[in-house]
Amino acid sequence: MTATLIDGTAIAADVRQSIAARVAELSAATGRKPGLATVLVGEDPASQAYVRMKGKNCLEVGMESFSYKLPADSTQEEVEGLVRDLNANPAVNGILVQLPLPKHLDEEAILGAISLEKDVDGFHPVNIGRLVMKGRKPLFIPCTPKGCMVLLERSGVKLEGANAVVLGRSNIVGMPVAALLLHANATVTTCHSRSKDLRAICSEADVLVAAVGRAGMVRGDWIKPGAVVIDVGVNRVDDASRKSGYRLVGDVNFDEAVEVAGMITPVPGGVGPMTIAMLLQNTLDAFERTV
Repeated sequence: MTATLIDGTAIAADVRQSIAARVAELSAATGRKPGLATVLVGEDPASQAYVRMKGKNCLEVGMESFSYKLPADSTQEEVEGLVRDLNANPAVNGILVQLPLPKHLDEEAILGAISLEKDVDGFHPVNIGRLVMKGRKPLFIPCTPKGCMVLLERSGVKLEGANAVVLGRSNIVGMPVAALLLHANATVTTCHSRSKDLRAICSEADVLVAAVGRAGMVRGDWIKPGAVVIDVGVNRVDDASRKSGYRLVGDVNFDEAVEVAGMITPVPGGVGPMTIAMLLQNTLDAFERTV
């Protein structure tokens, strides 16, 4: 069996096209544009690249992009003060504090300082609390988990009654994607480093979401024949044949998995493009609540 590829790049492009059309429509009607503010503390190269990419994507769909950079030794008061200023700025509809933050800062307090109505990353404690509670709806869903669910929906995957396994329990992906799968009426198992016999658990999954940050951890014999595999991992591995000296791979051994799974996301080109698309969608949603 050769799995069908779930093309996140194509699906994200379609989502972005719809967002751009709606932004143009709203801008013509209101004379305003949705605005996303990013806050970067420190000089981490990966974080700098992510922030630049987010700004570029905002401009491509007609949104305003505001970028704020603070030195790595910024105090808790300075970072929270900037967040409060952005909360009060009517031109800013979404606030994204780029993670990880320097270790001396209280990440939870900074994320909690973001206005609930501007929490387009979906990490505010109230939004996360609503996400995991039955019968409640968050204002925003975290972007990567939301992107995973859109990929499944657009690919026609039936989740109701399905046995779903989430490999990883992070606050950013594992926990929220497990909650979303539960809301979709899947039967959900969450695995982690202390789970016994991960291979056996994963091999029972109709839908497997891998989000542990370990290159190629999920082997082909971990996958149930015909299963849907969503690979969230993005890992650098050495590759002397590449100009960069490395290549990006997922948490799933793709070459093995593609011969067993029914559907699978590639890395790159799977979940990654959806994360940015969902950030833009959340920012548009925030703007629409103000008009």
